[in-house]
Amino acid sequence: MHDHEGRLLSTGMTRRRVLEFGAAAAVAPAVSALASGVANADDEDKSRRLRVDPSWPKPLPDKWITAEVAGNAVDSHDHIWIVTRSRATPENFTDKERRMVREGRAQRSPTVIELAQSGEVASSWNLSGTPPDNMHGIFVDYQGYVWIAGNGQIAGGPTDSIVQKYDRRGTLQRQIGVQHSPDNTNHSPTLLNRPSDVFVDPANGEVYISDGYGNRRVIVFGPRNDDNVARRMWGEQGTIADAEAGAPFRFLQVVHAVNIGADGLVYVNDRKG
Repeated sequence: MHDHEGRLLSTGMTRRRVLEFGAAAAVAPAVSALASGVANADDEDKSRRLRVDPSWPKPLPDKWITAEVAGNAVDSHDHIWIVTRSRATPENFTDKERRMVREGRAQRSPTVIELAQSGEVASSWNLSGTPPDNMHGIFVDYQGYVWIAGNGQIAGGPTDSIVQKYDRRGTLQRQIGVQHSPDNTNHSPTLLNRPSDVFVDPANGEVYISDGYGNRRVIVFGPRNDDNVARRMWGEQGTIADAEAGAPFRFLQVVHAVNIGADGLVYVNDRKG
């Protein structure tokens, strides 16, 4: 669950073709829905409105501090999963937090934390293998597997280029891409470049990746753990003129997230579209 901004993209039920909807196409139905909603606003059940619960979650154990929380997801048990950058570069902590760790008044939390509805920690673990340098996005699929992407890039140094799949206990099951071997062409069927997010289609197990900080595309892999050659992909760098002309498959900046809605359409977040 990310901050989704920008242009809305959608595919048909076959999930093979992308259509781009500009603002003008959405204005009329949006205005109609707004007018209808205003008429009934006073009758809305206030119990359904979102409210902050300051007591949730419970204080983390063992003096944990998380640094940046780089993504969160909800699983089929209504548990909340978060991926932290506590094990990433020290710059993800404030000066005060680094001092607290040095003095033994705090310790870095595990990278992945599962929170029960009660707000208590249900499980936690660190990534294994050669994990991303800077985690970005977490997704729990319909089978309970946990997916992590990474968008790290160090000037003159390594670049994140993998997505990893773990079971609920933190055992690595699958890796797509080769860490620190980014695809700089936007067209490789096996390599990634600073992927931002993952979605697994519950209808067929296909893995959708928004390969979006280094590349400008969505890339789709099969469900098997050894099925690491892409089945299809779409997207490339676009321009303002492309957006104004309604050109399909063009992304202005980071391809920040991908999801499949209940309507069977694929939704893609172009962060600057």
